Formats: sequence, C-alpha cells, structure tokens
Amino acid sequence: MNEDCHCISLDTDALARALDTELGTPGLAAVVRERCPFVFAAQPVFVATRHLQRMAAVVQAIESVVALPAWREAVLPGAPDTARVSLAPGQRLPRGVFFGHDFHLDQGQLRLIEVNTNAGGALLNAVAIVDEAPETQYLHAEFLLFQRLFERHGLHAVIADPDALDWRSGRLWHGDTAIDLVYNRLTDFYLEQPGSAALRQAWMTQTAAITPHPQAHALYADKRHLAVFSDEAALVQLGVPEAVRALLLAHVPRTEVVLRSHAARLWAARRGLFFKPAGGYGSRAAWRGDKLTRRVWEEITAQDGAYVAQTLAPPGQRQLQPASADHSMKFDLRTYAYDRQVQWVAARLYQGQTTNFRTAGGGFAPVYSTCC
Repeated sequence: MNEDCHCISLDTDALARALDTELGTPGLAAVVRERCPFVFAAQPVFVATRHLQRMAAVVQAIESVVALPAWREAVLPGAPDTARVSLAPGQRLPRGVFFGHDFHLDQGQLRLIEVNTNAGGALLNAVAIVDEAPETQYLHAEFLLFQRLFERHGLHAVIADPDALDWRSGRLWHGDTAIDLVYNRLTDFYLEQPGSAALRQAWMTQTAAITPHPQAHALYADKRHLAVFSDEAALVQLGVPEAVRALLLAHVPRTEVVLRSHAARLWAARRGLFFKPAGGYGSRAAWRGDKLTRRVWEEITAQDGAYVAQTLAPPGQRQLQPASADHSMKFDLRTYAYDRQVQWVAARLYQGQTTNFRTAGGGFAPVYSTCC
C-alpha cells in the first residue's frame, strides 16, 4: 500500500480550518505555511498491526531495563551533576510525556534507531514552555498549539526563552508570574548553558517541575545506551530477563561506542554503519558511513567515545503520486509514549540522509494500521 495507494491525501483546507478555528488559534495556519510549509506530509503511511504491536513491546522492554536499579547504578555516576539531583524521601520526578522512540521499518524488518526525551509535559498549576528564541524556532506553531491547549484547561501558559526566567525567593519566575511547571523544549539537555541558570537552579532545588528533565535524558536518551541494548552480554550483566533481551536484540541494530583504538576497523566497515553523536539531536552531526570524508572522520575519532556507530537500518519507502524517483520518500516511525504505554504513532517522510522537514510532500504523516 505504501507503493500503490494514493487515494488518501492531506486536505490542506480542512487542516487550515482546524488550526485557525477548531483549536481557537486564529492565524496559526498562516504561521505554519510561512515557517514550516513541509511539516505535514502529503499522504499517510501504512503499517501492519503486528509491527505497531511490536513497537509497543519494544518501548516496554526499554522501560523495563531503565527501571532496573542496576541500570541507574551503571548510568548515573558518569552523568553530569544535574542528572544526579537529590530527592526528598518519597519525592518522585515527572515521568515525562511524549518520550519518542524512532523506528525504521523496511522489508518487514523493524529496528529501533534511537530514543529521545525532548518532548513531554504535564498539566500542573502554572506552566512555562521553554526554548531558546522560541519565536524563531521552526516548530514555533507547535508551541502555540500547546499554549492554547493549556489555556483551554484553565492553565496560564507562557512561551519563553530560558534566560527570560529568574530564580528568586526560592521560586522560578517569569516576570511577576511564579512558574510551577516547565515544559522543556531545550536541547541543553543538562541545563549547562549560562542562559539556563535559573532553570538549573529551580531543577537542582526541586522548586519547579521540569519535564523532560536532565535525569530522564541520562537514563534514556544518551545514544551510547543503544550499545548496551544491542549487546547480550551487557544485558545479562544488568540482570535483564531472557525474553526482554531477545526482544531488544532482535530490534536494536548492533551499536558500539566509537573509540580511537577501534578507528581503523570502523573506518574499514563504515559503509555499513551510521555515525551519531551520543548527545546529538535532530540528526545534527550524524553521518552515513558512505558519506564520511577523512576530515570528518578525524573530527569524530578525536572526540574519543563521543560518537556511536550503528549498523545501517534502512528506512521504509513511501511512493507518492505520480510514481517516479522524485516522488519516492523515505520514512521513519515515531512512537509517543508515557508511563510505558504508547499514546500514538506518527511517521516522518523525507528525502536525503536524515529527516529534515525540508522536502516538498514530506513531513509528519498519519499512520494507518493494516491487518497484515
């Protein structure tokens, strides 16, 4: 169906009406057209129900590993201090909404290529949506949608740059508004930049709930974890049950940390590998091995242990109408999960090396399940 079905396509007029009227945000459709014209794909993606069920099982497998005391003992001591915040007895951190798990599905082979935490939220007494220079962000329209969602539930919400926040009198503030919850869209995952100082102080003193937070990134999203999830011996050492090990080993491509001592071997095998920075995001500084130059390779290996090499897992293919090479799209699948459960699944259509939201006809696409 991904090759031949072109009977369903995006109704752009209906989408514009929904953005402007049903969601109560006049002018939002114009913002989308101006800022991110390729954020919505022209056509949906079809995925067999069994694959959707298997994706949910993999999400639960990851959660079960992260929940192990042995995982925390292995991961947190080497993480930045913001990931090791002290909690009062009985205190719990926010679980984080919209944990993302990205999969490639090709020729019936389903592979988890990464986990990310940089979306999430909960509705508390007061909310700030934080990102750097939010009005210039490519997905600023999404921030407006979240703001409207919170306000429809009676919650005052602001969209703010982190350096617009203050920490004073034991509270986090945006002007004269005390902030209880921050929906964190920053890529400063450990709140280490000068502009994140107030946010960092609020986090370290636990005077505001922040989601996603630094500890979540340390536990889930460091891409070096994929090397553990794809290594049976490492999983055995952690005490991961056999059934969970089998599920992860079948769906996480073999991954290893890039060390200088292994540089010659990895360079020779590069055409079958994909290289990613351990703390990367949005496909930045990620490279297919067959696109690597010697100069880039030297930069990667100079950062001993800062990259991972993952066995190539081809993305799926979606043929758009009319059928031609120019209308063939790659796609990946993203689950959005909360508290071990998948909330929904979306696809991202693109051309090129990685997802980019710059391809006509590409962008986020709905996923329709099929029976087989």
